[in-house]
Amino acid sequence: MFEPFSFGYVLTRVELVQVCKIVEGQRYSKRLNQNQIRALLDETCQYPRDRERDITQMVKHNAYQEDPYAKEFGIKISDRLASVDARILPAPRLKYNETGREKDCLPRVGQWNMMNKKMVNGGKVRSWMCVNFARNVPDKLARDFCHQLAQMCQDSGMDFALEPVLPPMSARPDQVERALKARYHEAMNILGPQRRELDLLIGILPDNNGSLYGDLKRVCEIDLGIVSQCCCTKQVFKLNKQIYANIALKINVKVGGRNTVLVDALSRRIPLVTDRPTIIFGADVTHPHPGEDSSPSIAAVVASQDWPEVTRYAGLVSAQAHRQELIEDLYKVRQDPQKGPVSSGMIRELLISFKKSTGEKPQRIIFYRDGVSEGQFYQVLLFELNAIRKACASLEANYQPQVTFIVVQKRHHTRLFAHNHNDKNSMDRSGNILPGTVVDTKICHPTEFDFYLCSHAGIKGTSRPAHYHVLWDENNFTADGLQTLTNNLCYTYARCTRSVSIVPPAYYAHLAAFRARFYMEPESSDSGSMASGPGGRGPTSGSSASRGTRAPGGAAVKPLPALKDNVKNVMFYC
Repeated sequence: MFEPFSFGYVLTRVELVQVCKIVEGQRYSKRLNQNQIRALLDETCQYPRDRERDITQMVKHNAYQEDPYAKEFGIKISDRLASVDARILPAPRLKYNETGREKDCLPRVGQWNMMNKKMVNGGKVRSWMCVNFARNVPDKLARDFCHQLAQMCQDSGMDFALEPVLPPMSARPDQVERALKARYHEAMNILGPQRRELDLLIGILPDNNGSLYGDLKRVCEIDLGIVSQCCCTKQVFKLNKQIYANIALKINVKVGGRNTVLVDALSRRIPLVTDRPTIIFGADVTHPHPGEDSSPSIAAVVASQDWPEVTRYAGLVSAQAHRQELIEDLYKVRQDPQKGPVSSGMIRELLISFKKSTGEKPQRIIFYRDGVSEGQFYQVLLFELNAIRKACASLEANYQPQVTFIVVQKRHHTRLFAHNHNDKNSMDRSGNILPGTVVDTKICHPTEFDFYLCSHAGIKGTSRPAHYHVLWDENNFTADGLQTLTNNLCYTYARCTRSVSIVPPAYYAHLAAFRARFYMEPESSDSGSMASGPGGRGPTSGSSASRGTRAPGGAAVKPLPALKDNVKNVMFYC
């Protein structure tokens, strides 16, 4: 006999896969990842000879001399590049510590090295620890890396303890905050009540670390109050002395040391800088990426703290309205219920910090401003120069130091090529013009004070000279004096033994603004910053808070959290 049975239906859910074909040739305006940026640069960079050839061929191909509209207006366009006169400024001599085998050096073609040299002022790192977030770096390799890095810091002139407070610990990349705080409290317990201070954290990160880097910096600088040095996996596996030396340079300035200073600064031979107390500012504003419609812009201001050497810079940052180019928090006045009007702002705080550090009040101000287009020159000058004036007057009656206000531009299309490609003495190894090349005629403004300066040696592609516009000058700099000062400062950049393409104060301001974007709340941050670089409450410096500014839509800009006191006075952004 057959058993009864029944029929049933099984319901399943089917998802339809859709394919979208994108029309080629469209401009992609959103943010690229690091691999895409690297591929783009590899594809587009050209050596100077190739770029010059392509420019000439393009002009000939367009046949401007046959254009009927050009002929109608009597315009003639040459098919040859303009020839301009240029000078090559000499490299400055750099001072190192007397205990090294080489006490000073003269850079050659924009570069030098740390062989036989010791940092002019070595910082102190008595207690430090390491946390390893890279899963493919074994504990033994992390220990070896840390020991050799500590040895390099010692050999370079730092007072650096060879052994960490705790052995390097491995942690999961998705538990950054928990791991750092737990390890920090363990170290504090070991150090005890007499030495409750941790000088440095070394973080080993995966090569593709996503938001891990920003999370580590935010926790260290906002929550724990320690400076940190991050190292990628590829650096750890190489165990290369050059890598250790470069990392040591960054660590030294983060803990308050100085790597090198200009010999002319020590001997008081820099005109209009070393004869009277002078403070050098750098300022920049970085904006969110295209498509980020709500994130605030980040303003950063740095200022020298070590006259007459002008190599160590304290930095302050502030959030302000979306895509606002004027730095709103240079000077602020807020109403206190008990005290009445109270002055604050980044300029004021940095002037006070300079006085505490040097014992002198600045009699001159040199202000390098990055990231301003020509259409905004005088709007920025009027607003920010006025803020500088008010900040000075708020400190002392009739205190008005002389101000020089200079805009630094890198986003332009001017390129300079050597006149004779066969003359090896007029080019560096990449075929670019020599570092120190300055042009201030023919292609510059006929009446205003501006110049092009290529202060660095080319590495890849065609060098882009920086364009400096002097918008205000009460110190009466000569063209040669300001060009020489700017070029010499480019040799004092702390993170490498090369001259850099823009003056270091402006460079540091960009780094500080880039760093501050990591401090924002995750929902309002794009976890990065414009590569241009480069207000809300008072600056991120532990200063008194203001109420915040208003974004164009009327919403208040959320203030940045305050840096811990033992971080804000060192070059934590390097």
